[in-house]
Amino acid sequence: MMKTEELKLTQEWDKTFLRSDKADHCKVTFVNHFGITLAADMYIPKNANGKLPAIAVSGPFGACKEQSSGLYAQTMAERGFLTIAFDPSFTGESGGFPRDMHSPDIDVEDYQAAVDFLSASERVDPERIGVIGICGWGGMALQTACLDTRIKATVTSTMYDMSRVAGNGYFDSSDNEEARFEMRVAINSRRTADYKAGEYAHAGGVVDPLPEDAPYFVKDYHAYYKTPRGYHPRSLNSNRGWNVTAGTSLMNTRLFAYSNEIRSAVLMIHGEKAHSCYMSKDAYNDMVKNSRYTSNKELMIIPGASHTDLYDQMDIIPFDKIESFMKEYLK
Repeated sequence: MMKTEELKLTQEWDKTFLRSDKADHCKVTFVNHFGITLAADMYIPKNANGKLPAIAVSGPFGACKEQSSGLYAQTMAERGFLTIAFDPSFTGESGGFPRDMHSPDIDVEDYQAAVDFLSASERVDPERIGVIGICGWGGMALQTACLDTRIKATVTSTMYDMSRVAGNGYFDSSDNEEARFEMRVAINSRRTADYKAGEYAHAGGVVDPLPEDAPYFVKDYHAYYKTPRGYHPRSLNSNRGWNVTAGTSLMNTRLFAYSNEIRSAVLMIHGEKAHSCYMSKDAYNDMVKNSRYTSNKELMIIPGASHTDLYDQMDIIPFDKIESFMKEYLK
């Protein structure tokens, strides 16, 4: 019998978006293969009958389920899907210690555990399960699709390839041996300091106050995470951020192994003006290169949209397309 951690779950509505009258909501928990109990918000279409298609949602990286992932989950529930928006291990209301850590292996396992949970639910058709990943969790969703054949459809929105950023820097500006060596020295020095101190230093969330010369995408992050639009007390990006050493393994990892062997459907959505758009374009090209499974793969670029527009801007996020895509491949 799987052991579960006792989690303290907030019962009142504390999301960054309004509650819908078209979907029922409740808190649920499930356990991953590392023994960590995950917390999730479940959304079910009002007056739904029979077994439903289901979608697991997470992201952005360093966010919590009360932010963008919950908005996506509730919106898709309004459109007929049973959905869960979950907090990754070590974050939000989910269990795991130490806090504010992550590993790409555990990140993928969290998605697989969500699929485990949905597959066993009496309300779900286990043959009609999809996943949605936003920002860095878009990358983890695609990585999970490389592995988990139970997933019939994957949508990534404003995707980050966290392994590419960790190893190469933004825009591949540090893609050389010397830069990587300096990063390794810095992060390993931090590990020594943390061990001596008996605690983990935090990187800090989105910079605040915002410097006037901050890059435009940092300004976009600030406008979401540090204002009433998207701030949440359990969001790492809104507050003290990840542990400095949390992403150590990403520096020597490459996601999307065998992505051109994904047989299930994949839709990748990105904003034209997003600083991160190159990541989806390159990941898509790698996925379809020399692949026999291209007919159900799509790349959708949203004209004029920034990275964070796809977090919560309802007039920009292509929910009609996401709905039609999911209905086509979860039928």
